[in-house]
Amino acid sequence: MKNIVLVTGATSGFGKACAEKFAAEKYAVIITGRRQDRLLRLQQEIESKYGVACLPLLFDVRDKKAVFDIIQSIPEEWQSINILVNNAGLALGRDYFEEADMDDWETMIDTNLKGLLYVSRAVLPFMIKAGVGHIINIGSIAAKEVYEKGNVYCASKSAVDAVSQGMRIDLLRHGIKVTAIHPGAVETEFSLVRFKGDAEKADAVYAGYKPLNAKDIADTVWYCASLPAHVCINDLVITCTAQANATITLKKFS
Repeated sequence: MKNIVLVTGATSGFGKACAEKFAAEKYAVIITGRRQDRLLRLQQEIESKYGVACLPLLFDVRDKKAVFDIIQSIPEEWQSINILVNNAGLALGRDYFEEADMDDWETMIDTNLKGLLYVSRAVLPFMIKAGVGHIINIGSIAAKEVYEKGNVYCASKSAVDAVSQGMRIDLLRHGIKVTAIHPGAVETEFSLVRFKGDAEKADAVYAGYKPLNAKDIADTVWYCASLPAHVCINDLVITCTAQANATITLKKFS
């Protein structure tokens, strides 16, 4: 297969939209996730709708052994991965530092940072062998500006920003591109997960303005990935028009 993309956290939100976008552009797609039913359903949808091959990999990016065991054992015809989209991530809780659940901290750090590191290291030997590749890390506007009750989530995404910069320097000698994309407010399952199923709180985040949607992010990922070989967008912050930065949003109808 000529063009292969691997997308982590592909069972919902940005990841699902990215998998669909690349499939529409005739990439073979490797999708990863923790929810087997959603993963297999997406595989079927991609193969039937877009007519491209899709390989589902069931694992949690927090599980280092599973990440390496599964990625390193993928069939040879799937190993020429051109693009890695490190999307898997989440926010848990919106609490003052001294009141936050430390288990939430662990989950965010293990998923947002360590999971990204594990998957990148597991995939990189394939890219280095091929002498080409592009790693796209999904960060957050929270990496650029810390906000109240964001503490460890912001820290985890700031770390993604720093790691992306380090990757860009260290992988330059291999000809591998690295892009960090930092979305602002996007209406997906993100807030529902953050507020642990409280739909009222989740809906309030997006009340009074039009946020981005998952397709907007997927289109941006595709744009960065489809540029000529000599062009690399290193760092990109994307918000809806109503959002000025991490803390200021114009809510006309709230």
